[in-house]
Amino acid sequence: MSKEGKAMFEILERTALNPTVTRMVISAPLIAKKAQPGQFVILRAGETSERIPLTVADYDRAAGSVTIIFQLVGASTMELDRLRPGSCLHDFVGPLGRPTELEGLKKVAVVGGGVGGAIAYPIAKRLHELGCTVHSIVGFRSKDLVILENEFRAVSDELILVTDDGSHGRKGVVTAPLEERILAGENYDRVIAIGPLIMMKFVCLTTKKYGVPTVVSMNPIMIDGTGMCGGCRLSVGGETKFACVDGPDFDGHLVDFDEAMQRGAMYKEFEAHARTAACNLFQKEVL
Repeated sequence: MSKEGKAMFEILERTALNPTVTRMVISAPLIAKKAQPGQFVILRAGETSERIPLTVADYDRAAGSVTIIFQLVGASTMELDRLRPGSCLHDFVGPLGRPTELEGLKKVAVVGGGVGGAIAYPIAKRLHELGCTVHSIVGFRSKDLVILENEFRAVSDELILVTDDGSHGRKGVVTAPLEERILAGENYDRVIAIGPLIMMKFVCLTTKKYGVPTVVSMNPIMIDGTGMCGGCRLSVGGETKFACVDGPDFDGHLVDFDEAMQRGAMYKEFEAHARTAACNLFQKEVL
């Protein structure tokens, strides 16, 4: 509780955006006052919970609230998803990381993939507020997994939505419409890509052919969020960097994506085990 007797980090709203992605609005006035697109917070659902770094998906300075969007992947996100409005998070720290550099840009393509759209949206929104021409290209596996379509449409001069199976929007992958627009003469000051590592890799391979500056967010590989665990270590231009301390944004043409993907694969077996254990625990609580 705060000195004023109000609950700290109260969950004000909770919305399921699709079967595996949840949006929460958290009361955090001090963080909302300082947050910028591209930054993240570290939270704990309960006293003994794992610390989770999540990118700030939106903020309302007047209301003193911060929005987070997360995907149910393992035990910690499953625990977080069980909380409801009126509950409070044990810890909610931030904003952390370097804000995405957006000043002075005139035309930008914002490319998001899957839940990475939650990170791409505040960037598109801020660019729109700055008077920049924003072309948003957002991809999902299928219609059932689409998130933030209306939000992107409201802040984009052009929105291109693609799905792998063609069930919503255009069928295909995000690199196809991006390359089409570059070839059609769109002179982007920058492409900003956020999503799965494999998606960001191919966005960068596409833009490198045409010399278009490209920034990627390496938030997907963060674990600890403070630089202590080394889990988000990556190679950028032959130098070792940490996504949480030095980023999360980097020059995409310098990132060694293959190395980052190999490191990420090391944790899959552990994540699967933790998820199974959490599922069994939650089932026992229900019974």
